[in-house]
Amino acid sequence: MTITDRIKNVRLDLHDLCAKYHININELKLLAVSKTHPASAIQAAYESGITEFGESYLQEAVNKIQALQQLPITWHFIGPIQSNKTRQIAANFDWVQSVDRKKLLNRLNEQRPAQLAPLNTCIQINYFDEPQKKGVKIQQLSELLELACQLPNIKLRGLMAIPPKTDCFEKQLSQYLQIVSCFKNYQRDFPQMDTLSIGMSNDLEAAIAAGSTMIRIGTALFGPRESSSH
Repeated sequence: MTITDRIKNVRLDLHDLCAKYHININELKLLAVSKTHPASAIQAAYESGITEFGESYLQEAVNKIQALQQLPITWHFIGPIQSNKTRQIAANFDWVQSVDRKKLLNRLNEQRPAQLAPLNTCIQINYFDEPQKKGVKIQQLSELLELACQLPNIKLRGLMAIPPKTDCFEKQLSQYLQIVSCFKNYQRDFPQMDTLSIGMSNDLEAAIAAGSTMIRIGTALFGPRESSSH
């Protein structure tokens, strides 16, 4: 199956799910998770109508961004961030979705090149306080959101979350409804937040049913990941 075929199938699935849950499909953004896939695969996806791509491994991503710089692609950094990587992220990406501490916000703000627009930023939350996962605890979320609003080279867009993995639809939906409720509560104080990045291939339906505005899909679009040294 080609990438074009896969994209067509994913779009049909999204159309059906949005119809099922009475959601405007134009308000749901599809982010293609292209980590470990080559630039040629990204180009094929772009030619099939995908314009936003998510990467997790910095050097691999920068190589692809440079190889495809002639295409008007919107690049998202979605992986864990080390402090020594913030300069390259600030210089190469349009969005960053995995900010979880003040130090990162300050560095990304200071290192964003002056000629570029403010960096679209989602704060990654660890809503269920899983010790093995990145993300800010809910108790510290407000001060991170407030800082993001104050920094001139940061544009606060919303929240990103990865809940505990389960194959049970009811549990997936319950987890996502809690995250959506949290998002809406913070939107009252931070009305500029318009993005809730939740949902991947294995919990797509639950995320859409709960109210995701951005889903992150990799394998269903590109096929199995190519082997990676990361």
